Amino acid sequence: MKKLVLAVVVLALVISTDIANAQQNREVVLVNNSSSKICRFHASNTNRDKWEEDILGDRVLRPGQKMRINIDDGTGSCWFDFKTVLCDGTSIVRESINVCKTGRYTIND
Repeated sequence: MKKLVLAVVVLALVISTDIANAQQNREVVLVNNSSSKICRFHASNTNRDKWEEDILGDRVLRPGQKMRINIDDGTGSCWFDFKTVLCDGTSIVRESINVCKTGRYTIND
């Protein structure tokens, strides 16, 4: 009986954690505080082996500009790796960003 109660408690915790993660806000404001244009921005779930598509698409984020991005891949995960590519070819990679708690992501020189 104790094992059954423990199993039910563990299952309830897992379900409540999944629900809480699913309800988290994953919007991040990408801020270009550098002197270079940002040509590409990728956000990939930390469980992925490759980068997802470029979120900016045809857009370029000029110095001083910012953009609100919804970083929700439908998995319920809050943890993502970011790759920013400046128009001069420089790549900036940051791993394990908690998008449920990070409301602003700034690129500096």
